[in-house]
Amino acid sequence: MSTDTDAPAASGTAVTEQPADGHERLRRWRLVLGGDAADGTGCALSGRDAAMDGALTALYGKGDKPQSGRERSAGLGASAPSVARWLGDIRTYFPSSVVQVMQRDAIDRLGLSTLLLEPEMLQAVEADVHLVGTLLSLNKAMPETTKETARAVVRKVVEDLEKRLATRTRATLTGALDRSARVSRPRHHDIDWNRTIAANLKNYLPEYRTVVPERLIGYGRASQSVKKEVILCIDQSGSMAASVVYASVFGAVLASMRSISTRLVVFDTAVVDLTDQLDDPVDVLFGTQLGGGTDINRALAYCQSQISRPAETVVVLISDLYEGGIRNEMLKRVSAMKASGVQFVTLLALSDEGAPAYDREHAAALAALGAPAFACTPDLFPEVMAAAIEKRPLPVPDTA
Repeated sequence: MSTDTDAPAASGTAVTEQPADGHERLRRWRLVLGGDAADGTGCALSGRDAAMDGALTALYGKGDKPQSGRERSAGLGASAPSVARWLGDIRTYFPSSVVQVMQRDAIDRLGLSTLLLEPEMLQAVEADVHLVGTLLSLNKAMPETTKETARAVVRKVVEDLEKRLATRTRATLTGALDRSARVSRPRHHDIDWNRTIAANLKNYLPEYRTVVPERLIGYGRASQSVKKEVILCIDQSGSMAASVVYASVFGAVLASMRSISTRLVVFDTAVVDLTDQLDDPVDVLFGTQLGGGTDINRALAYCQSQISRPAETVVVLISDLYEGGIRNEMLKRVSAMKASGVQFVTLLALSDEGAPAYDREHAAALAALGAPAFACTPDLFPEVMAAAIEKRPLPVPDTA
């Protein structure tokens, strides 16, 4: 008996952890449920927790029901100062990834887009890809006093993306370019031994247990000449905002590689060639106009007219494929480009947002032409481009 009663006392941690865990669960449920009388938690909040709850209630609370006690009513108000205070609160109480989600929800749920036209608001927000997309959609309505602040916000996001994506992209594509340029008289350290052995198996000498390589196959050395031409054809309809941001960054990275000639084309019902602005992706982004209709056929017609070396060209169409133009003509253009030797890649999205809504009939028609359409994350994009450059099967993600 004494052992049984002493054991819990000796393991004090076990005795105190269960109530603490239970309280922590109640606390989290209370923050999630919002403190309505029917939430069933019976948990009161104070201090930092009460402040966090107030920030959540302002965004996700129910404004049509009266709140009691210390609870705030829903809504951030219509003034920039109240929103700026709220933005400061959420940055204090929540990690950056959560702040970005809450900002996005505030813009969608409470219609705060117009407040982003004020410089004070832009200085208070946590900048991310989605915020850049919102700013680009507001570009035409943005007053001059806000544009410089907006450009600074966009530049910060673009520079962060370049730091994350540029090095790996250049390394991956440089390797693909070298492998695609095989040479028949490689230096010793440039010999592709796997391909050399496979090509000379007929020269195997059993008595010596060796292969005599009559023909050496090697990786091509990087040179200053242009080896491949890449055309990025980007749908700038409103749903493609994040894809436009990432594609502009990748376009600038590709343009910095001398062995790749890069062209960047954006379209809605009109087509705009932004190639001459590729040295600065911020200029590219502010040259886009998110929203409007879509004419993929017209955009592909322009891209097709820019192709001079089909066998050395990769065309990347980034679109959800909701076509407002002539569907059959669009498919004929894709078929003609592929028949001429162009490597054609269709990305339904270039973002971290997962599979988007897209026109499944058009996607199936492109797949039947040998141009499967799939969503691509920024991290996968270098591998997709490397496969296209080397003319091997694309690494299509498994969506099952």
